[in-house]
Amino acid sequence: MAALDLFGLEGKKALVIGGGQGMGESSSRLLAEAGCDVVVVDVERDRAERVAGVVRSIGRKGIAIVADMLDDAGAAHAVAEAERQLGGLDVMVSIVGQALFAPIVDMSPEDWDKDHRRNLRYFFVAARLVARSMIARGTGGAIVCIASTDGIQSAPFHASYGAAKAGLIQLTQTMATEWAEHAIRVNAVAPGSIATPRLPDTQGHRDAMKASLVPMARSGTTDDIGKAVLFLASDMSAYTTGHTLLVDGGWMSANLFDARKLPVKNSIEKRPTN
Repeated sequence: MAALDLFGLEGKKALVIGGGQGMGESSSRLLAEAGCDVVVVDVERDRAERVAGVVRSIGRKGIAIVADMLDDAGAAHAVAEAERQLGGLDVMVSIVGQALFAPIVDMSPEDWDKDHRRNLRYFFVAARLVARSMIARGTGGAIVCIASTDGIQSAPFHASYGAAKAGLIQLTQTMATEWAEHAIRVNAVAPGSIATPRLPDTQGHRDAMKASLVPMARSGTTDDIGKAVLFLASDMSAYTTGHTLLVDGGWMSANLFDARKLPVKNSIEKRPTN
């Protein structure tokens, strides 16, 4: 079996929201390498055009659309234009998200609303539009969003972001349940610490990761996330929906109480071996 056949994405049509850099760029490129034509949506034209060019260099159709997905009208236009230019959509990937850092006591209702709009509400708007189209066409498809480990555990000093990502995880489950009868799968990727243009892999950050309790002791790459997105968008995960895939270097498996660091001797009696 050819490698592309494993993914089942040859000739499929994908929309990547926030595809102009970082995790979105990796997702766009990997989807193209798996056989997808890709519409790259970004708020900045240069970024969208550059990544669309990468898609074309792979031999797939690459289209750049400039849109503010936090604006309902802009989101509707972007989805409609993507469908028009590709002739329908089989895959939607949603990357957009950002966190405000502030203590809860200093956070305003406007701050709270902003984080929910750019991490949760826009996904509801865009995914609903794409799902309506998939249902009308009767083709089914796959929708993948980017959640966060902060939606699974506490998020000190960025509570609004963590609460929005927790809502995104729950919304993913509900969409998956409601849309399964239409052969639409909805899943999420929950990154841990990922080196991105916004959070570069500096020496200071590498030192902090080595000193942390994260088992793999390093940040992930944008390709680590792109590969998880590719898996969830493809036939490799054909029986997976409503799932949040942790890509976190073991972050959520780590125990803050690390018994290995306690000043105690091994209590297991050592016995001679044959």
